[in-house]
Amino acid sequence: MRLIWIPFAFFAIVPAVIAQTGLNSLAEVEFSQLSQRDPNPLGEKALSINPTQWKHGETEHYIYHFAHSYVATPISVEAEFHYRVVAKELQRDQPLTDIKSNVYIFERPEDWQQFQGLGELEKWTGGIHSQGSLFILRNPEQKFSGNVLGHEIVHLVLHRFYADGIPCWLNEGIAQYISKSAHASYQRARGYLSKPHSEAIATEEVIPVATLVRFTRPPSDRVETFYDESERLVRFLVATDKPSFLALLDALGRHQPFETALPRFYPARFATVATLEEKFREYAAKDFGTTLQQAEE
Repeated sequence: MRLIWIPFAFFAIVPAVIAQTGLNSLAEVEFSQLSQRDPNPLGEKALSINPTQWKHGETEHYIYHFAHSYVATPISVEAEFHYRVVAKELQRDQPLTDIKSNVYIFERPEDWQQFQGLGELEKWTGGIHSQGSLFILRNPEQKFSGNVLGHEIVHLVLHRFYADGIPCWLNEGIAQYISKSAHASYQRARGYLSKPHSEAIATEEVIPVATLVRFTRPPSDRVETFYDESERLVRFLVATDKPSFLALLDALGRHQPFETALPRFYPARFATVATLEEKFREYAAKDFGTTLQQAEE
């Protein structure tokens, strides 16, 4: 459980997704007619809560469980958008399996609280990715913005391509990196002024790379720094050499040690983790107090 190359690709993808989905609501499908069943036991627990409320729908890469189509439809559009973005940027045509990701959309806070109890979740959670399924609270009386949904959807797609898992910093870093840029492009395609925001880290707050890559979950005392630094490290490695980053990603997806995989794919740049550390610390703190976009302008 968990709780400068991207934007050009987005503009080519967004119109295709919109054209495919259109403005129509997500079509309802009888539960018995869904193409697959969710093997995640949490799915059954979710559907046991007010069982008569649940409707179901299906798109190319996801299966949805929801109460109202007007809540589920925009989520389904964004989910397919992010799938294509991630697949394109990872240069992957097909996932390891054809198992679709299930998305459970709760609308009532009291139902979500009941699910938290059944799933033994922390009470502060507003969404969780577990074993390739996503469970989220989307109260239609509230307005949602930002890249939170996109972040979780990126996790779903990464799970499709790396079913055995990838290191925590890499998983969170890629999810932050892609979802931030994707959200900005998604909004711009709809006529909004939006730019990605990458948080710099104060020099004294930077977590040593050797420590960062060993975390199996975000450290409770430095959660925000962990997410910001993971995103910056992914961004730095991609900007340095994208093919090398993709090769490193595949190696780490096969559970090869970071300290031996890094110099193999970045031999001229980072012969050791210490070399990466020296160059990355400057990048991580670059333009602290401003957005990366502002600095580039």
